[in-house]
Amino acid sequence: MPLLAAEGPSRRSVLTMIGAGLLVATLPAGRALALTTGEARALIDRLVADINRIISSGMPEQAMYKEFERVFSQYADVPTIAASCLGPAARQTSAAQMRAYTQAFQGYIARKYGKRFRDFIGGQIEVTGSRQVNSFFEVTSVARLRGQQPFDVRWQVSDRSGANKFFNLIIEGVNMLATERTEIQAMLDQNGGDVARLTAALQRAG
Repeated sequence: MPLLAAEGPSRRSVLTMIGAGLLVATLPAGRALALTTGEARALIDRLVADINRIISSGMPEQAMYKEFERVFSQYADVPTIAASCLGPAARQTSAAQMRAYTQAFQGYIARKYGKRFRDFIGGQIEVTGSRQVNSFFEVTSVARLRGQQPFDVRWQVSDRSGANKFFNLIIEGVNMLATERTEIQAMLDQNGGDVARLTAALQRAG
């Protein structure tokens, strides 16, 4: 079962291009790219090893979600992803509100994608390659689940935050960033554009 719902090829292509463009635009500037192809792959090798360990551990569901949140916090550029998903409102939000929103966003993502990674129980993710794409690196992997055809999982990695982190995930052509930006914007609208109310909603969502 894919982590995200399958969509038509044209939609997948649009999501992929939009998501990559959004993240490149929001990555912190002013630092030369020092990350290498090998380092990007090594980061995702460690991340995938952690995910495989969690899904094969047999731990209870809630404990699994906590582990996924730890992994997301450790390997993902959470502040950049959270700010990009929030959009223009991020520039109008106080530092304290932004911290609270980012923490709530982290838990929301961990629960949401943790539920989908639970479907990987009995399966495996295998890293297959790495390449530079403009100002970031893309690491490719294949998810092999019991009773299903293998499918493609791509991780986009940068060191612009000051550390090697992944900032986007593309599963079978469906872009996590583009998907979550749409979701967060819709939730923000539902909460009257109030980031504090959005934060409270995220704490219950996922």
